[in-house]
Amino acid sequence: MDKKPGHIEVICGSMFCGKTDELIRRLRRATIAKQKVQVFKPAIDGRFGLQKVTSHAGSEFGATPIRSSSEIIPLLKPETTVVAVDEAQFFDDELIEVVEEMATRGLRVVIAGLDMNFKGEPFGCMPALMARAEQVDKLQAICMVCGEPASRTQRLVDGKPARYDDPVVIIGASEMYEARCRKHHEVPKD
Repeated sequence: MDKKPGHIEVICGSMFCGKTDELIRRLRRATIAKQKVQVFKPAIDGRFGLQKVTSHAGSEFGATPIRSSSEIIPLLKPETTVVAVDEAQFFDDELIEVVEEMATRGLRVVIAGLDMNFKGEPFGCMPALMARAEQVDKLQAICMVCGEPASRTQRLVDGKPARYDDPVVIIGASEMYEARCRKHHEVPKD
């Protein structure tokens, strides 16, 4: 019997839209079906513990922290059928080739990450992963200003919108970020 073809699934959206909850839901279903799962996350994200992915709602799943996407292939176990990568926007562009290789090998690859940075611009390797995926699910949060659907991440510095020239990567949660709709998302350039 031929091995099943692999595929790529991307879960994306703003902060607080439920990306990691959805990732964990898919991984739990895979383990219930007795599929062998491996999860990777960037070592720079230690907000909720290094050896697990954790959603803002508190769901958890064991994970291996890595510094570079090149570490994934050597760490794969022969019995693994499902590979997940959380916070994919923090990885280098090599993740694109790594994900393609895993899918070509017949693995189900589930990626979760921010599709846009706090400026409202495409974030890291996420756009390329979305383009290559067989399935893309863009989730929405709720705007913290008006309660409408939110697709953007607002970074706050001392309660005010971060400036356009501020650094793109700053790890944080609700103390620094809010979900916002297009109307209420602000990025001052002056």
